[in-house]
Amino acid sequence: MDRRRREDFQERWKKYFGGEDLPIAFWYTDDEGVADGVEPPKNHRCFLADLAKVRQGKSLRFDVAAVGCSGGKRYLGFTKDVMPHFEHFLSCGIPGVLEGERYKKSPELVKEFERRSPPFTAPARHIVFKRWDKLGEADDPAVVIFFAPPDVLSGLFTLANFDEADLNGVYCPFCAGCGSIVKYPFIERDAPRPRAVLGMFDVSARPFVPGSKLSFAIPMDKFAAMVRDMDESFLIMKSWKAVKGRIG
Repeated sequence: MDRRRREDFQERWKKYFGGEDLPIAFWYTDDEGVADGVEPPKNHRCFLADLAKVRQGKSLRFDVAAVGCSGGKRYLGFTKDVMPHFEHFLSCGIPGVLEGERYKKSPELVKEFERRSPPFTAPARHIVFKRWDKLGEADDPAVVIFFAPPDVLSGLFTLANFDEADLNGVYCPFCAGCGSIVKYPFIERDAPRPRAVLGMFDVSARPFVPGSKLSFAIPMDKFAAMVRDMDESFLIMKSWKAVKGRIG
């Protein structure tokens, strides 16, 4: 990541969004030296619990063993394995055998949902997360992720649609929290017109993020275009100033 490019965004972010948190970024790599590796958890642990450290400024590197949730391993592309009776787990469960999460109405609906979900395989052995201001010259972020409250989301959402005629320049797939910040925005990188992904609606993941915030994940090329557009967009208008006054 070019230093001037990194600093240019930070200056504009501060100008238009005040003291709001900087985003984090991730990319896949086979290089183990780019960040500290996360130790394999002894018990089940939501991957998003570790990302709290990244938001605070600690850079982290995950491999398949470091992700303490079977869903997390799948949504990060490290495995295609599905837990036994997953269609019951996500829906109504099996009485006396398995408690269901009741996120889908029936096992049949889960199977159809899984059939429609696009496949995803990690392109390397590790995934690295760094806060924006911690990115170095050799880092090559693929996706930028904001954890933001409604007023900030309104700005990001509108900016993402600034150069789009399509009604869905931002979309919101049903998935686990980690899917909304890793799998789906990473897949969008290959789209003719990459979209941003609004997420973190996963009820199971909500305890691991601030209660007032959702996620907004953007493929890097789309993010670069948004940054270039800032100074000629609604962000310079009175309408945004009225919102910005409540931010930070």
